[in-house]
Amino acid sequence: MNYSFNEINEHLEIVLSLGLTTLGFIIYWFLAESKKVANYFTKGYSGEKVEIIRVVFQKIAGVVFLGLLPTIVCLLVLPYTLAEYGLSFENFGDSLVYTGILACVIIPLTLFSARKKDTQEMYPQMRIVRWTTKLVLINSLNWALYLFAYELLFRGILFMLIYPKIGVIPAIAINTAIYSCTHIPKGLKEALSAIPFGIVLCLLTLETSTIWIAFLAHLVLALSNDYGAIYFSPTKRFVFRKGKS
Repeated sequence: MNYSFNEINEHLEIVLSLGLTTLGFIIYWFLAESKKVANYFTKGYSGEKVEIIRVVFQKIAGVVFLGLLPTIVCLLVLPYTLAEYGLSFENFGDSLVYTGILACVIIPLTLFSARKKDTQEMYPQMRIVRWTTKLVLINSLNWALYLFAYELLFRGILFMLIYPKIGVIPAIAINTAIYSCTHIPKGLKEALSAIPFGIVLCLLTLETSTIWIAFLAHLVLALSNDYGAIYFSPTKRFVFRKGKS
């Protein structure tokens, strides 16, 4: 085999982006799904607090291992600015327009899916019956922080960083393949639906040179999934004022 470590330097962006994505997701997933962590929360808290703290912990783990640490490593190792990872307000108006168009497609589809039993069994992740204003705010902020980190990794580091090196089509193929595989634990339907959704997000990220569309569209998808499932659930309900059910 003819190779040298100089090849790593020549392809450092590709090696680093794939390595950080793989390692970050492995650490995040096994930490978030750890039974020891779950048992710790069960011993320390009771009732709805267990559910809230469990899911908040999972999302914070995602923020750290999917977004924060990979970004710090990239900034220390590579000579790029945050703008080159899609973190700029360039074309922000266009991003909002595209997000609005996507939302008009995403929301009806998720609300239709939210009527189904399998969706209600999966969403929301906090298995709580009574959803107060405070809980809705906590859940929404939780999703926003997590998905920002998630998209910074997938559409920022894993896509924006490597498509100039290997080309747009290979970069989209790699990105979508990994993105789809991360959805396998949520079932076949989500893993397959992640393919067209991932391709669209990559193309729109390429069009605007930012991750804002990917982040905002993903947030619309997550929140409409959660709140649609609650609205159509026969057991869960929103309680926005004390004493109202």
